[in-house]
Amino acid sequence: MTSEIQVPMIAIKRHGTTQQNHHLRSLIRSKTKSTTSFIPSTTSSSSAPSSRCLSTRPSLQFQNSNWLTQSHYRLLDPIRSFHSTGCNPVETVKVPQMAESISEGTLKQWLKKTGDYVKIDEEVATIETDKIDVSVNAPKSGKIVEMLANEEDTVTVGQDLFKLEPGEDSGEGSSSADSQQINNLLLPKSAEDDHSTPTDRKRWSEVEVENKERQPRRVEPQLTESKLPLGRTDFDGKSSGDDHPNRPALFDRTERRVKMNRMRSRISERLKQSQNTAASLTTFNEIDMSSLMEMRKLYKEGVLKERGVKLGFMSAFAKASCLALKEIPGANASIEGPGTGDQIVYRDYVDLSVAVATPKGLVTPVVRNAESLGFVEIEQEIARLGNKAKDNKLSIEDMAGGTFTISNGGVFGSLYGTPIINLPQSAVLGMHAIKDTPVVRNGQIVIRPIMIIALTYDHRILDGREAVTFLVKIKEYIEDPRKMLLS
Repeated sequence: MTSEIQVPMIAIKRHGTTQQNHHLRSLIRSKTKSTTSFIPSTTSSSSAPSSRCLSTRPSLQFQNSNWLTQSHYRLLDPIRSFHSTGCNPVETVKVPQMAESISEGTLKQWLKKTGDYVKIDEEVATIETDKIDVSVNAPKSGKIVEMLANEEDTVTVGQDLFKLEPGEDSGEGSSSADSQQINNLLLPKSAEDDHSTPTDRKRWSEVEVENKERQPRRVEPQLTESKLPLGRTDFDGKSSGDDHPNRPALFDRTERRVKMNRMRSRISERLKQSQNTAASLTTFNEIDMSSLMEMRKLYKEGVLKERGVKLGFMSAFAKASCLALKEIPGANASIEGPGTGDQIVYRDYVDLSVAVATPKGLVTPVVRNAESLGFVEIEQEIARLGNKAKDNKLSIEDMAGGTFTISNGGVFGSLYGTPIINLPQSAVLGMHAIKDTPVVRNGQIVIRPIMIIALTYDHRILDGREAVTFLVKIKEYIEDPRKMLLS
């Protein structure tokens, strides 16, 4: 039995049952919602609805459609996509506002490509700034028709970034399951089902060969012996310029250059600025961590069970720093004013900057009003900001401000260090690794877990006496945590 299915773009005949043809009609109708699902035919374009974005240009029509009425069929990819003035207007998406202090960035990555359909608020590109990465999202659902900037380009706020044609998904990006299902219906299942003539099969083979010949061939690069760099392996397996071919090579004598990303470049500028501006000096002290470690061991399981956070050492040092800053307010101050500054600004609050290492560089998210928070609350906030930093989701607001910084190099095994001041702050506290160390207690040599702490301070604001006193206060609070509850 021969049945014929009429669709807006094509007429298809198929030897099969009525049920098969009904199924095929449904599948093709769902696919022909996009004008690029099938090749347009001169015999059917006039029957398409007037609202469809069709073109009657001969170059977009298949000139020989007689073969479409044969019993051997194959779904074809679109020759090319096209638009009409009757389609949705194209909108230009601009670089979004990032922050007051950020006016430009580097277009780090396009997450979509031209022709892709995006949903509203779907991420399209990533812009790297001095502090964070900013996501550019689609303001509407539609198709990307043109990209107006390349990766690694510097883009400014308000600059045209890409063009978007609003509209619902036409089904071009649907899975290949439907296409495979239609192919299964269109193509004969076996040689017995193939009623096409030898002439038809020859015509199909000629079309397939012609399509393969149109595909560009990839030329593999060939490395000649004359182009081998010094120290690399020759074609005969011997190392060029090496008298001992059997000796294993420890290193490849190669080098590579990598351009600094914006964050690393900004970090370099600020650290050098700090060294050139502040009168930096570092003082040290050592702390017996026995009491704090005992307290942590006693309460960490309960805190984790009841509050869902691990009790670490950072919260204790943060709380101790807040109490010490009340007694030494100069460590919580900054120099401001025209030129090099002629005013010292003292603050009655503590916005604590916590140094966090990320794959892209060091960031310092801020724990707001740390002086009013307890141990567990500080630990929760540090954990929240740390997770956002590692997931590259910190906002400008998370890192803005900060009056005092704590850096814990001990998690990486550092024993001593001289941290650099985070301008415009006046001091930074450095924590280090805990090591069992022989010390003298009551005339006896005993082993105690000792941590060396360092305070780098701006000598323009703090004198040596104040800096040393600050570290002594930290030492007293950590060696006897009960004092922090009484202060």
